[in-house]
Amino acid sequence: MNATDRLNVLKTYKLYVGGKFPRSESGRVYEVSDSKGKWLANAPLSSRKDARDAVVAARKAFGGWSGATAYNRGQILYRVAEMLEGRRDQFTREVADAEGLSKSKAAAVVDATIDRWVWYAGWTDKIAQVVGGGNPVAGPFFNLSSPEPTGVVAIVAPQESSFLGLVSVLAPVIATGNTAIVVASENSPLPALSLAEVLATSDVPGGVVNVLSGRTAEIAAPLAAHQDVNAIDLAGADEVLAKELEIAAADNLKRVLRPQPVDYAKTPGTDRLTAFLETKTVWHPTGSLGASGSSY
Repeated sequence: MNATDRLNVLKTYKLYVGGKFPRSESGRVYEVSDSKGKWLANAPLSSRKDARDAVVAARKAFGGWSGATAYNRGQILYRVAEMLEGRRDQFTREVADAEGLSKSKAAAVVDATIDRWVWYAGWTDKIAQVVGGGNPVAGPFFNLSSPEPTGVVAIVAPQESSFLGLVSVLAPVIATGNTAIVVASENSPLPALSLAEVLATSDVPGGVVNVLSGRTAEIAAPLAAHQDVNAIDLAGADEVLAKELEIAAADNLKRVLRPQPVDYAKTPGTDRLTAFLETKTVWHPTGSLGASGSSY
C-alpha cells in the first residue's frame, strides 16, 4: 500500500479530569482552527457538570499532593519537562498552528516552556526558606512561620499564549502543593489538551491537574462560584469577565489573582509561587525557666 492510499488517523482530543480522559458529559464539541482559519480538530465543549467533576477530582487529590514532600513534587515537575522534551516536535507543530508562529519561533516557545517546568521544579523545596522562617518574639518561645498551599485553584489560562503562558500560570500553583482546574485558551486549546497527556505519564497523580476546554465564560463562572474552590487565577479573563468572576468568588472569600500584563517569555519571579500560599505560624515554648536563663 502506498502512503497516499491510507487514511490519516485524526486525533480525538479529550478533557483531562481525575487522571482520566473523558469526553464532555454534554457530548458537545467545537471546531478549533489555526490562525488562517484552517480546521485543526474538534475539541470538547465542557459543561458546568464537567467543571463540578473537576473540582471533586481536585479536592480528592489535594491531601496526597499537599502532603507529599516538596522535594518529591520537584522531581515530578522535572519529569514533566523530561517528557515534554521527548515530544518537542509535536508541541512545536501544535504551538505553531495555535499561535500562527513560524516553526523556529514555535520551537523557541516550546523550549522556553520546558525550561519553565525546570525553573519551578527547582523552587518546590526552596520557597519555604524564602517566605518562611523564625520570628523574634518577646518571650521564651519559638515562633515559626511556614507556607502552606491554599487548596483547589481554578485557573483561567492566558488566551494568546496557549502553551508558555499556560505553563507559567499552572506550574507555580502545583509546585507549592495546590491542585488545579485549568480552563484552556478558548480559541487555542489543543496545546493544553496535549499537555494533559504528558501530565498523565509524568507521575503527576490523577486530579492534581484537570484540564477543561470550551467557552471560557461558561466554564469559569461555576468555578468562581463553587464553594469548594479556594482560589482563582484570572490570567486569561478580559476586563468584563474578570469583574464578574471576582464578584462570584467573593461569596466564599476565594483568593483572587487579578489579570495583569505579563511577558511570559521573561524569567518569572516568585510572585506566582506565593500567590496561592497561606502562612501558618506556630508558637512553642523554648524550655526557659525564667529570668535566670536556666532551662530544662
